Amino acid sequence: FPVTINFQDGSQERDFIYVKDVLSVLTHFFVHRKNSGLYNLGTGECRTFLDLAKAVFEAMNQPLNVHYIDMPTDIRDRYQYHTQAEMHRLKLAGYTMPFTPLEVAVADYVQGYLQDHRYL
Repeated sequence: FPVTINFQDGSQERDFIYVKDVLSVLTHFFVHRKNSGLYNLGTGECRTFLDLAKAVFEAMNQPLNVHYIDMPTDIRDRYQYHTQAEMHRLKLAGYTMPFTPLEVAVADYVQGYLQDHRYL
């Protein structure tokens, strides 16, 4: 039978991580090879898709303009509405650098890469 999902529009959560932070973790393991293995990689903090959209509009100096569409019914019951990486093992491996906050990462990407290259 169908699962009832109670998430407001845009409140589905992901553990967004900036690609620069991913490269920092990879560099850490390149230098500290003794801790090789499989690790979760995220910030350890989930944020909503609405948070992401707000950060994009803010980085573009535009008013928030979001329109929602319904989740397709064929994936609605199997969709992951929340993901958040468990970062304990990465910390035990000696990685101590802070992760870039979502708003800072989005602003860096939008203003430093997209707008400068005329993608927006």
